[in-house]
Amino acid sequence: MLHNAKDSELRARAQKVVPGGMWGHQNAANMPEGYPQFFSSAQGCRIRDVDGNEYIDFMCSWGPVLLGHHHPEVEAAAARQNALGDCQNGPGEAMVELAELLVDTIPHADWVQFQKNGTDATTMAVVFARAGTGRRKVLVAKGAYHGAVPWTSPSLSGVTTEDRAHVDHYIFNDIASLEAAVDRNAGDLAAILVSAFRHDVGIDQEMPTPEFARRARELCDATGAALIIDDVRAGFRLHIGGSWEGLGVRPDLAAWSKSIANGHPLAAITGNDRFREPVTKTFSTGSFWTAAVPMAAAVATVTALKRDDGIGHMRAMGERFRAGMDALATKHGVPIRQSGPVQMPLVLFENDADLAKANRFCSTALRAGAYFHPKHNMFLSVAHTAADIDAALVAADAGFTAVARM
Repeated sequence: MLHNAKDSELRARAQKVVPGGMWGHQNAANMPEGYPQFFSSAQGCRIRDVDGNEYIDFMCSWGPVLLGHHHPEVEAAAARQNALGDCQNGPGEAMVELAELLVDTIPHADWVQFQKNGTDATTMAVVFARAGTGRRKVLVAKGAYHGAVPWTSPSLSGVTTEDRAHVDHYIFNDIASLEAAVDRNAGDLAAILVSAFRHDVGIDQEMPTPEFARRARELCDATGAALIIDDVRAGFRLHIGGSWEGLGVRPDLAAWSKSIANGHPLAAITGNDRFREPVTKTFSTGSFWTAAVPMAAAVATVTALKRDDGIGHMRAMGERFRAGMDALATKHGVPIRQSGPVQMPLVLFENDADLAKANRFCSTALRAGAYFHPKHNMFLSVAHTAADIDAALVAADAGFTAVARM
């Protein structure tokens, strides 16, 4: 049985001073029974809530933690920079060092501009595309998530029709629907915006087909529109050069955030030289966008990821987890579907439209020490070892046992 007295107390206090007690995707009210809202500490792939319960972390702060919580090299780099200065009248030397590192690492990147959150990056990438093309229309996949602002928010509360007047839709991996959307916006198409892979919540994840990726590139080349890849969620987990590099397709612009600084707040747009000059004519800024500590942390993060083949390690651990989950599903006679890249696992139960099975599984596994998600893709980090995966599978075994008894 998990202890939750302090978590309950903090929730009650928060209800009085925060609308709803919590906002957005980290609201534990949207999680299965027993999930904590407040946390006290984290190390490696382990997190602890305010009541002292410890879990093997399969959300990695919803993606930002790439190397593991409190990675010693990253934290040392951040501490050195913090001793010198963080939020100043302008950026520190770390900005140039990081920009050089990213341009050297990402094949399509001729330049970089930094922001703070993924939404900043996707939004400004659209602005840059419009500045570079002189056009208005942007195509996005139906159901895709690109941020929490009116032009793309999954909620329509507070959103006007005008906010989305120049956004049109296609179906991910459906070439005919993409071509039709391009035709509908002929002469005014600024960009095709596409996720690294289809990671809509609650559905089977879908990797882009090579044919779809190539056709998106061809359509942009033919129309003069910008191809924008939203790599906020998947960046540096699938390929060191960008998530579509393995497909042989390079974007004009790409949006990054989450993992690039191992939990320190940072986002970036990378782009090719076609958009360099148009970017200089736009106005984009933020009081904290040039903070030096996250940039120093990002230099350490990318350096360690490249040196240690962190992506290869996450892939191996993901394959171990997927095989283990399949074996447990067979053992208990509880069918599941696993989809998406193994570094970002998604597990859905068959015949579970109301998520009753998934919620029972997650609540039981949580009590056994593993923090899973019932319908969102999860995240592995470089800190996950074979022993951690095996321990999590023991917790998953308890979860499958509970589902089998339903």
